[in-house]
Amino acid sequence: MCGIVGHISIRSHIDKALFGVMCDTIAHRGPDDAGLYFSSDTRIALGHRRLSFLDLSERGRQPMSNGEGTIWLTFNGEIYNFKEIRRELESAYSFKTGTDSEVIIAGYKRWGYKVLDKLKGMFAFGLYDTDRRKLFLARDRFGIKPLYYYQNNDQFIFGSEIKAILASNVAPKDIDFSSFTDYFVYRYIPSPKTIWKDIKKLPAAHYLEVDVNSLHTMSKEYWTLGHRNQNINEKELIEEIDQLILRSVKQHTVADVPIGSFLSGGYDSSALVYYAKRFAYDPHTFSIGFARWHDSEHKYAKVVADSLGLKNKVVVADDHSLDLLSKMAWVYDEPIADISIIPTYIVSQLARTDVKAVLSGEGADELFGGYSWQKNFFDLQYPTSWKDRAKRLFTPTDTVEYYANAMAMGCFNSDELKEMLNPNLHQYIADDVHWFYRQHYDEELSPLKSIQKMDIKCFMGELVLTKIDRASMANSLEVRVPFLDHELFERIFSVSERNYFKQGITKYVLHENLKAHFPARIMKRKKQGFVWPDSYYMDIDWYNKHLRQSEMVEHGIVNKSYIDKQIAQKHHWKLWKLTIMEKWFAHYIG
Repeated sequence: MCGIVGHISIRSHIDKALFGVMCDTIAHRGPDDAGLYFSSDTRIALGHRRLSFLDLSERGRQPMSNGEGTIWLTFNGEIYNFKEIRRELESAYSFKTGTDSEVIIAGYKRWGYKVLDKLKGMFAFGLYDTDRRKLFLARDRFGIKPLYYYQNNDQFIFGSEIKAILASNVAPKDIDFSSFTDYFVYRYIPSPKTIWKDIKKLPAAHYLEVDVNSLHTMSKEYWTLGHRNQNINEKELIEEIDQLILRSVKQHTVADVPIGSFLSGGYDSSALVYYAKRFAYDPHTFSIGFARWHDSEHKYAKVVADSLGLKNKVVVADDHSLDLLSKMAWVYDEPIADISIIPTYIVSQLARTDVKAVLSGEGADELFGGYSWQKNFFDLQYPTSWKDRAKRLFTPTDTVEYYANAMAMGCFNSDELKEMLNPNLHQYIADDVHWFYRQHYDEELSPLKSIQKMDIKCFMGELVLTKIDRASMANSLEVRVPFLDHELFERIFSVSERNYFKQGITKYVLHENLKAHFPARIMKRKKQGFVWPDSYYMDIDWYNKHLRQSEMVEHGIVNKSYIDKQIAQKHHWKLWKLTIMEKWFAHYIG
């Protein structure tokens, strides 16, 4: 796992010292090594910060080139099938390292942009082809690894994090107020937008080609999740998924250093350590607990660790942990109101004391239908009583509106945004505030799959994966997510949702593969998100303290009367969103 940065300047030379500073702003993503490449005319630069896992020698240093020096790569991520691809290429390419990075170079030389179809893993990279005078940027299928870019008439800059782009002193710090309003609707800034007017995110499963002479760009989506509704024998599906997960976990533990695992005691993280044990891999596990909470996850994590004979290390958060909120503005670069941003940061900090990488269970809920809103929607679409069937017939559910309400955590519709914002900002409120959900709603999918796809592209792709990447990499920790194997998703989406989703059984296919291997206390445990107890988020005095002298109010953006109203009415989720934005605004603008 690494940090990458790049700069093209078509009218002036790149300041080498400043470019080095840009690269160093993301040193936390790669503290093991650093490298810079400058073209002979110093109009093109690539930078890299390395967190090394494969071929720990200097041969693995990046930016990396082919033997002729005509292809240069700066790469962030892991390619889990790199050995198979390498065997396919060895007859035509002379490999100098044992890295997965070099496989991308060799694959690009053979297949061009089609190399993306071969890669299985998490990645974001910049590849400069000196012969074609093209810069090729790409991001993995699910958006596990981030990639941002800025462009004006004569300069193009990209990086793993926005802070590297801002360090160039080229990109203006102008807030995109349409993004500002989007944040309150979604809890994040949806791609390709960012909080800054001129900085963009490359969406998941996309590549971007940049002509280094003209800066003309062309973007393309290279992968979409296909779907069918094949009915198959469920026993065969359960066995097939068992083998696909086992293979993925095995691939995700390939490294020249030990790989640990987060462990919450829920199905997902428990499954990962169980599958690791299947091929005799014993990861050290790391858990977070919460003071004064009888349902604290670390208690369940201990049950799982003990049952599998694994070492488990725990950190317990308390009221003072919320003091980290101000630091989150730097960690995440953009406002993001996921309620586990601090716990994820804390448990990443803990894991980094022992290992450089961990497994984590992101993607399992999206894959197997583990969220409460998925279950509730399934029940709405397949009612069992005649009364509910009649209700569905005469009052069908608007899928996007249903999903938006499930995601809201403090609903901000157009009227709410107008009440919150200074009137001169009302022009930035979208006509359809749920435009991003609608963009990813596919009416051709079966009911449950339509929700799953929005979860994959919206909730997971924009909120969950952003959280896990920034929180971990701020601590120089790599997080690997074995459930996010695109072949695993393609298999599930090829069968009828009734084959893998059962009312009353959480994540049916995964449950069937785990039930014989864990105590009933774990298998019957009610799903619980990776969060603090609600009491941590309901302290109105805490919100009053942090919003009493609001910079957003001082700058004429948010109305003080609106904040006062939310405090008086104790709308803690709206106040949480406001406080996150306030901390971000104070850090970057105030």
